[in-house]
Amino acid sequence: MAVTLDDKLVVAISSRALFNFEEENRVFDDTDDRAYVEMQRQRLDVPAAPGVAFSLVRKLLAFNTTEHQRVEVVLLSRNDPVSGMRVFRSCLAHGLPMVQRGVFTQGRDPFRYLRPLGAHLFLSANEADVRQALHLGYPAARVLTESVRAGDTNPHEVRIAFDGDAVLFSDEAERVYQAEGLAAFQRHETDKAAQPLPDGPFKPLLAALHRLQHAGGTGMRIRTALVTARSAPAHERAIRTLMDWDIAVDEAMFLGGLPKGEFLREFEPDFFFDDQTGHVTSASLHVPAGHVNSGVSNPVTLLAD
Repeated sequence: MAVTLDDKLVVAISSRALFNFEEENRVFDDTDDRAYVEMQRQRLDVPAAPGVAFSLVRKLLAFNTTEHQRVEVVLLSRNDPVSGMRVFRSCLAHGLPMVQRGVFTQGRDPFRYLRPLGAHLFLSANEADVRQALHLGYPAARVLTESVRAGDTNPHEVRIAFDGDAVLFSDEAERVYQAEGLAAFQRHETDKAAQPLPDGPFKPLLAALHRLQHAGGTGMRIRTALVTARSAPAHERAIRTLMDWDIAVDEAMFLGGLPKGEFLREFEPDFFFDDQTGHVTSASLHVPAGHVNSGVSNPVTLLAD
């Protein structure tokens, strides 16, 4: 029987998102790739420290059992194969032996491999790769490597927080807000309260997490939160959209423009996704955060074929 990842939640992740390679990356930026490769070669036996997305990956892999492999984490990196060897060794050193697959492109675009992987999520520190992945239709976020790492308060829960517009939902309503202001946005959302919002780029990830949550049998659970600048009466359309999807979130925060960071600090997510850089920067002071380069809040960039 052919090996397949079709029945798994697949997370593709870059080396810098999973481990702290910021010192090595500075060498790459300040000199050249040869000095970087040589540094990685010299440090083959030195495990890299956990990075921003490490807690998320470790907890998701805890859904796997001997009988059922429900989550697959694949390294997808611009690194060279030698550096890739250090990444795999770091996985073993930090108790992630189930990370066994990887693609290392030595500077070439890695995002094209998301298709054969069937990825439900791509995390990378490279903004261009994330933008291209989103363009291809894959949930993707640029990891803020300066983010605070997740704590250890909830060892048996994967906690993930999502913004609404341009992340879980389309940016339809956000376009109205930016073009016509808050009053027009509120009228628009009140008038269309019974009409579900179109899907956003992260709807497939939320659906995959929903399926994983209902698989059961491991002692692990998933707790999700919608953290949005919406407030009443615009809250109703967001809730009705989730009802239409038959997907429930555990918590919903309708903050009406309040800074999200302190609320996220209390929720303690293993990761937070937002399309607006201001919200992501605020969040990164408290929790692991990633920027979703999607929707009207992000400048349009011409993409190569």
